[in-house]
Amino acid sequence: MRGYVFDLDGTIYLGEKAIEGAADTLHVLKQRGDKVIFLSNNPLYSRYDLQKKLAAFGIDAKFDEIYNSNYILSLYLKQKLEVDDKVWVLGEWPLFQELQNHSISITHNPMDADYVVISWDRDFTYVKLHQAFRAWEIGAEFIATNPDRTCPSDTGPLPDCGAIIGAIEGATGEAIQNIAGKPSSIAVNVIQQALDLPQASCYMVGDRLETDIAMANFHRWNSILVLTGVTSEELAYSHTIKPDYVLNSVEELLSI
Repeated sequence: MRGYVFDLDGTIYLGEKAIEGAADTLHVLKQRGDKVIFLSNNPLYSRYDLQKKLAAFGIDAKFDEIYNSNYILSLYLKQKLEVDDKVWVLGEWPLFQELQNHSISITHNPMDADYVVISWDRDFTYVKLHQAFRAWEIGAEFIATNPDRTCPSDTGPLPDCGAIIGAIEGATGEAIQNIAGKPSSIAVNVIQQALDLPQASCYMVGDRLETDIAMANFHRWNSILVLTGVTSEELAYSHTIKPDYVLNSVEELLSI
């Protein structure tokens, strides 16, 4: 048995378009008894949203097969928080919803925050940057959903959470080290437990070298890069991060 961990944006679909052959490939893997998990760094969707989106592409994904950075961050914070700790959030509704699902106390006053959660926010403003800075000044601990600078789409790359992290790091002069999504050990520990397989039997399939492939290589999973997202063929072979396999798309996965 093998365990396949699939990135979504740029790997299974691109914006509102499915990658050709993705549904058939996933069906064959499940039919032969392999384990399949979907792991997205994208914090703009809930796990229910992702399940509905996959279903629209003809992919039968069970809810407990779907993981995203919001969910992994919430699991991590739930274990870490003290009883009276409060969290201030810079992000969008799916992140708030996931934190609330885990009964995490959210404050709307950054000066009351013990933790600050940073995520992709399409309404990011100078006011929010200043609020995050004030929370940092009083000693709040920062954690981000994901480090991606951009997110692939069918109209081109979009600035992602990494861009907002960069703005905050520019203001504070300190790097945000704690990140829940790929390629962090926080994400790996959650997924490894879910797969319950040896590292040599785990395969990470994704389009981004700095997250998908870096995570797999560091944790001794098999790494498979697809060229349907943010990484070009030229970069795939010239970058210092080397995948075990380079495929034109997930449609070629069954040929490995």
